[in-house]
Amino acid sequence: MTKSKRPSPKLAPLETLFESARGHALPLPQRLAQLYGAFRMSKPRSRPHVFSNFVSTLDGVVSLQVKGHSGGGDISGFSGQDRMVMGLLRAAADVVIVGSGTLDADPQHVWTPESICPELAREYQQLRRDLGNPRASLNVIVSGRGPVNLRLPVFASGRVPAVILTTTQGAKRLLKQKVPDSVQIHAIRRRAGEIPAAAILEAVDRVGGGVGRILVEGGPRLLGTFYKERLMDEQFLSLAPQLSGREFADARMSLVMGKSFAPRDPLWGELIDVRRGSKLLFLRYSFVHAAVA
Repeated sequence: MTKSKRPSPKLAPLETLFESARGHALPLPQRLAQLYGAFRMSKPRSRPHVFSNFVSTLDGVVSLQVKGHSGGGDISGFSGQDRMVMGLLRAAADVVIVGSGTLDADPQHVWTPESICPELAREYQQLRRDLGNPRASLNVIVSGRGPVNLRLPVFASGRVPAVILTTTQGAKRLLKQKVPDSVQIHAIRRRAGEIPAAAILEAVDRVGGGVGRILVEGGPRLLGTFYKERLMDEQFLSLAPQLSGREFADARMSLVMGKSFAPRDPLWGELIDVRRGSKLLFLRYSFVHAAVA
């Protein structure tokens, strides 16, 4: 999820506590390698490699759902290290997917590495060039009903190619607006309701052509759809030493919303990477073994 625009202290390196040797090392520029350490990712095989990143409090809250305080910055304490990691993951991705709720929480945002961590813009661009994809990642907005303002920067600025995945009904609503040249509207044949994760991946592959890595940035309902269909391969989770608390029946969100697993269908991940920051703990889990054929 989007972190924050508030200025942060000088970036400091993460301390690697544990890392697995799986995957292939990405060619990080020197400064990024100094800050993050070695960074490995699996190569896509029969389908794109799908991963996600969130920051959470100790008691599992990822969004306070309070106006002006619903982004990840309030959760992370506006951590520069958290922004650095998010920028790295965006730079490694061919596509960044967000739901309309995430867009509503930060309508001026564009999902690029430079938007979240401008201090490392040059390094992120170098990484993308070295990965053979110097263009900005495709920004995909998922909106079942289509109440999206096409004048927002992610659509109107031309900084990124953008696709809106919606239902037939949502597409009709969107086409009443002037559609910028850099934006495609793709209707999935459903009149309304939740769009399945498999349909999202199929549409992204059709629009993007040969997509390798997909980053899902939220929100929790969209993430839950990917987990329910066993289409999430990895979860990056920044753990902040903060307790937010909850009132009964309040709107605060946890990592996954709208879907349940345990006790009938528990979904277990494997811890494959742990790094310590100045305040946050950076965890990485693999869910590849939980995927269905």
